Amino acid sequence: MASGTFASNTKTHSGSDKNYTFALSILTTLFFMWGFITCLNDILIPHLKAVFTLSYTQVMLIQFSFFTAYALVSLPAGMLVEKIGYKNGIVIGLITAGIGSLLFYPAAGYQSFGMFLFALFILASGITLLQVAANPYVAILGKPETASSRLNLTQAFNSLGTTIAPLFGSLLILSLAVKTAEELKIMTTDQISAYKLAEASAVQLPYLGLAAALFIIAAIFAVIKLPKVEAAAQSSDADVVESNNKKSAWEYKHLVLGALAIFVYVGGEVSIGSFLVSYLGQDFVAGLKEADAGKFVSFYWGGAMVGRFVGSAIQRKIKPNVVLTFNALAAAVLVIVSMFSFGQLAMWSILAVGLFNSIMFPTIFILAIDGLGKHTGQASGILCTAIVGGALIPLSQGYFADTIGIHYAFFIPVLCYMYIAYYGWKGFKPKFA
Repeated sequence: MASGTFASNTKTHSGSDKNYTFALSILTTLFFMWGFITCLNDILIPHLKAVFTLSYTQVMLIQFSFFTAYALVSLPAGMLVEKIGYKNGIVIGLITAGIGSLLFYPAAGYQSFGMFLFALFILASGITLLQVAANPYVAILGKPETASSRLNLTQAFNSLGTTIAPLFGSLLILSLAVKTAEELKIMTTDQISAYKLAEASAVQLPYLGLAAALFIIAAIFAVIKLPKVEAAAQSSDADVVESNNKKSAWEYKHLVLGALAIFVYVGGEVSIGSFLVSYLGQDFVAGLKEADAGKFVSFYWGGAMVGRFVGSAIQRKIKPNVVLTFNALAAAVLVIVSMFSFGQLAMWSILAVGLFNSIMFPTIFILAIDGLGKHTGQASGILCTAIVGGALIPLSQGYFADTIGIHYAFFIPVLCYMYIAYYGWKGFKPKFA
């Protein structure tokens, strides 16, 4: 189970969104924070790549360490929250993420890539706990028929975080030009010491700020009251009866296919974001300096924010699966255009993919948990575990970037989007045996 509140005996679902305005509003802070933190990895990647002189494959261990937490922590997090309640789970998740942020201070001070990876894993473990509880909770706070629209709306604030993070990171982390080995050789001992101090501070200060923000939000969640609802409130009576005949969420084909869709979606989205700074720095694309390229990453994530606000409205008129299929095909076409073009066309076509990424995660999530009733909590844990795609797929793209070049390594996200299009066209349909 993803959250103890899903098994609550207290029903507060009234079929009206207006009763949950405060709860939804306060929950948006969580979506904002984990979006901000996750996207900051896109800025951390080029910085640490230069500091530790890493290959593309090696530097993708950053995303591997971060997203592996979803595979290892999601299901245990669901069991933990079932025992202590979802609000306590949120508080613990925020504190854990704050501790992970604090660990960046010694990692930067000791100039240890291994310590950075450990800090990222702890940070992501806290974020995982937040996601396991928050996504299905938002889905059931209101009318079932507007669940996809509602989750898209809250996810838009996640995208607000991902839009601001590249600007924040570019100013504070990438503003310091990393010295080459040759440049360090001609510097005095005092100059090297001053440079190392500045290099460490470029990472330490931003993450100390994040830790403080996370601890403050944890304190706020510790004292507020939020409504309790049942997971079954999200499903029709017929679906709940059907779900009671199933022993496990794994018995639902559309959930399993949805988990794979989450796996490839997160993997594809993270792969593109992870390589953007390096990609835009290539002479055959835009030839931008890292700090300037980092700012353009905001267009990629900003497109996702705009798309989620628009998608929230569109999905009240058009079936979510139809919108999902269209967006996946559009994203695949844009990546292909970027792969086989150069200059401004290659740059803006890859940045435009963010607009079509927008509604994918929340839409897949809602389609995958449709009709699961009492198994919704377990399904949430399964879907959050599938976020591990963000660990494995960028690593594979890093391998191909090292072997066939960064330009054509983007064929990996194309394959991801093609599967998502299939899920939106056919794979989402629930089959009750």
